[in-house]
Amino acid sequence: MQYMILIYGDEKNFAMMASDPEAQRQMYAAFSRYSGDLRGAGILRAGAELKPTHSATTVRVRDGKLLTTDGPFAETKEQLGGYYLIDVPNLDEAVKWAARCPAAQGGSIEVRPVGVTPDAS
Repeated sequence: MQYMILIYGDEKNFAMMASDPEAQRQMYAAFSRYSGDLRGAGILRAGAELKPTHSATTVRVRDGKLLTTDGPFAETKEQLGGYYLIDVPNLDEAVKWAARCPAAQGGSIEVRPVGVTPDAS
């Protein structure tokens, strides 16, 4: 079964890290090791770092009218910063991998099953 490992953290902390090249290097090295572990286990299907929330656009349709808003849909202390898509046998295994994600140390990780949509054609 496929699970999304959704990585949440405070963008302000990440922005401050940009001024500390060594801290930034260590963070990317930790994620690189984690990604390598997922690949080595044969369970990684996809993953990416997301651009900051100020680059996001939220889309809504109300009464047939398209409404767009700059930024994320809600004000929160933590923002979605990236994800991994993994394929493991069950939720317990997905949680074990999520706990190994470097971001779990300072942020939070949401594990969510991915639904399978039948082919529409």
